[in-house]
Amino acid sequence: MIERIEGIYDKLTKTEKKIADYILERPEDVIHYSISEFAKIVDVGEATVHRLVKKLGYEGFQKFKIELAKEVSQMEITSAEEDPLNELVAELDYMVKSIKSLVKKEELCKAVDFIVNANKLVFFGVGLSGVTAHYGSVKFSMLNIPSFYYNDPHLQVIVGVNLTPKDVVIAISHTGNIRDTVKSTSVAKEVGAKTIVITSGINSPLSEFGDVVLYTKQPFKKNVYYFMRGNIGELVMVEILFRMTLSRISSEKTEDFSRMLDVLKPKRY
Repeated sequence: MIERIEGIYDKLTKTEKKIADYILERPEDVIHYSISEFAKIVDVGEATVHRLVKKLGYEGFQKFKIELAKEVSQMEITSAEEDPLNELVAELDYMVKSIKSLVKKEELCKAVDFIVNANKLVFFGVGLSGVTAHYGSVKFSMLNIPSFYYNDPHLQVIVGVNLTPKDVVIAISHTGNIRDTVKSTSVAKEVGAKTIVITSGINSPLSEFGDVVLYTKQPFKKNVYYFMRGNIGELVMVEILFRMTLSRISSEKTEDFSRMLDVLKPKRY
């Protein structure tokens, strides 16, 4: 089926290509959606989804999903049989190249503008995304920017409702579908805080609440343990944000960095 989509891709309409792109990038997600859910996520009409399914040779969306599920299962088996080290190296290379093609420089620059002018940064994330949020708060603290992270949903909402327009929330969720993170980010946005969303979930619920949305990529091959490895792209994006911010303010922070070096020296043997 994937080969069939690629074979007719150039003949598809612009709207049909949006659907095809989503199927090619996230086939394992598509098999869980109804046609109405899928159409809403891709932001097209149900009739357009049905038309593409017909072009692929299927009478209805349900039969299409059944065949797609079979193909996804085969992809999982193939992935499991590969050498883990080779697969990891290939995945990291794929992730970096894909992010480079996805990221819009103007969006990154806008995010950096928010960060350098913020009174404080607040990172939201749960699970593996909480680990990424913690990493981000540590990195930006090194730039003498007040940075905090919260992985408890209740604390996120409490903190979020007390933010101001001078504060910035960086919300991290691999899928963009985690209710807790979506709710916390929406609360922060309602009170006027600026919001930066880092996710691979294109048109996901979380992306709706981002003043800036920085998209990452999902791993290019999936297996049954996929949920354990889903934060590579988000970590890369946090690092990109950090380095761009460092580049922007390094000339102004020379004294701060020198002082930090002096403080850290006694911590080493």
